[in-house]
Amino acid sequence: MSTSPLSELSALGVSVWLDDLSRDRLTDGSLQALIDEKNVVGVTTNPSIFAAAITSGTAYDDQIRALAADGADVESAVTTLTTDDVRSACDLFAPVYEATGGQDGRVSIEVDPRLARDTEGTIAQARELWARVDRPNVMIKIPATVEGLPAITESIAAGISVNVTLIFSLDRYRAVANAYLDGLERAKDAGIDLGTIRSVASFFVSRVDGIVDKQLDANGSEEAAALRGSTGIANARVAYGAFEEIFSSPRFEALKEAGAHPQRPLWASTGVKDPAFRDTLYVEELAGPLTVNTMPEKTLDASFDHAEVSGDKLSGTAEEAQRVLDALAALGIDFTAATDELEADGVSKFATAWTDLLSDVDKALGEARA
Repeated sequence: MSTSPLSELSALGVSVWLDDLSRDRLTDGSLQALIDEKNVVGVTTNPSIFAAAITSGTAYDDQIRALAADGADVESAVTTLTTDDVRSACDLFAPVYEATGGQDGRVSIEVDPRLARDTEGTIAQARELWARVDRPNVMIKIPATVEGLPAITESIAAGISVNVTLIFSLDRYRAVANAYLDGLERAKDAGIDLGTIRSVASFFVSRVDGIVDKQLDANGSEEAAALRGSTGIANARVAYGAFEEIFSSPRFEALKEAGAHPQRPLWASTGVKDPAFRDTLYVEELAGPLTVNTMPEKTLDASFDHAEVSGDKLSGTAEEAQRVLDALAALGIDFTAATDELEADGVSKFATAWTDLLSDVDKALGEARA
């Protein structure tokens, strides 16, 4: 591990995860280099990442030809391609997993995003992916939709480690944390070792600023201009305050005594989309203990190069952060409507990416059979 802003983050208790995965990264040594040189201790994936990986270059061509020769249909082919990559990444991160007692060295794979409103379908596929990857350091990503909440509980209760994705609002975050605790209690009653279960709650950041800043610009007032670029961070800090409260409660303490771990906040969508903002903004301002920051490589490189890490920016900040959200309401901005829109848009975009991936792989299978 190098001495860099990323190592400073790690020392603060921030786990640096890469928001990307591909066959090339696994085979050319570049992912191992990020582990060795840039403090990367985990990987997250999503349907868009897999779509970009599988449809770019030639890394998957041989396997697609083999799958075509075996008569694989497109759904099973995509499952094989993606779970093979995740399993290989889990093996690569196994030393990190062991060294951190299971906290890091994690690789996430998402259930079919078309199941985001299907509780039973999500539960079934979470179990299928868990068994298919068959590595203790995999995490199954389940969206934080209303329908996803019972699936989170069921999966945790079965001993499956879960990365809850697409969280935008404080109310939904609290519901996610409660679903996790419900699952832990059921797992405890079933005699499952709670120490083997890990979870993160993925709170999206830059997308929040993207939608709110448009409304602030439309408002046009000095008060609105002063709030640009502050909502995503404030929202995350309020969530962190809820995290501190929930995971120091008597309810969790009883589970902790049985070996349970807190569900760490994970900051997602941390690549800055507005060029007016510092490119390491969401890394620097969301540094704090027991968190994960999952970064696209551009943000990872920028943070390695010039992030200014100045201590814990989360603990004790919830009250001040809430004033930012209150100021939005005073300007007439409906933050609940904004977060609802972001969830719907996130679900839709991931479903579209997955559908496009299926179409591309189906075409490749057909060409291989021709």
